[in-house]
Formats: sequence, structure tokens, C-alpha cells
Amino acid sequence: IRRYWSHDENGILTAQSNLAACLADLGRHDEALVLKREIYARRVAINGASHVEAIGSGNNLALSLRRMELWDEAATLLRDQLLPAAQRSLGPDHDFTLNVAQNIALGLMFEPECDDLLEAETIMLDVVE
Repeated sequence: IRRYWSHDENGILTAQSNLAACLADLGRHDEALVLKREIYARRVAINGASHVEAIGSGNNLALSLRRMELWDEAATLLRDQLLPAAQRSLGPDHDFTLNVAQNIALGLMFEPECDDLLEAETIMLDVVE
């Protein structure tokens, strides 16, 4: 990848994101998770945590964390980093902000030890309004 886009870090990260999606589709979730962690870290380093590309990459990482049943790490990333960054830089009604909020609610709904379905419902109602 770097051989063709050595001058374009964002192009490299986009290609790596596509590779991570392919790995996940093939059931190679551990490898996809490692790559998604790297992609998110690079997006934050290059563009800042509040950039739409960083938020999108972080959201993809959170989905992979949830798929790997790393519930606490996914929830922390979504609640403490991505949602505040999205609300601050994109606004409360932006698609990415709403998507992050929805993923928080879905995490609450599907986490095995979750006892806060009322919070999940409140978040989902806010997303659809």
C-alpha cells in the first residue's frame, strides 16, 4: 500500500480501512481489530480527535471491539472520546454524531451484563427524533 501512496497518508489509511473490512468479512477479527486500532491512532495523530475521519475510524474500531465482546473498551471509546468529539466538532444532529450515539445504545442493549435498557431506550429515542 505504501509503495503506491507513500505521499498520501489519508489514502493509505483508507486502503488499510478497506483491508480491515475484508479481514473482518473473512472472519479474521483479531487481525482486523489490530489494524483498526492502528488506523484510529493514525487518524487522530494526523487530523485530531475531532476530525470526521478520526470519528469514523473510531466508530469502526468500537464496532470491532463490540464484535470481539470487549464491551467496556468499546463503551469507553464511544462515550468518553467519540461522542464528545462528534458533538463538539460536528454538532448534535450530524450523521456521525447520531451514529455514535446509536452505537452506544446498541452496546447497552446487547452487552450481556447490561442492566440499563432504559438508558439505551432514551438514547435511541433521541437519535430518531
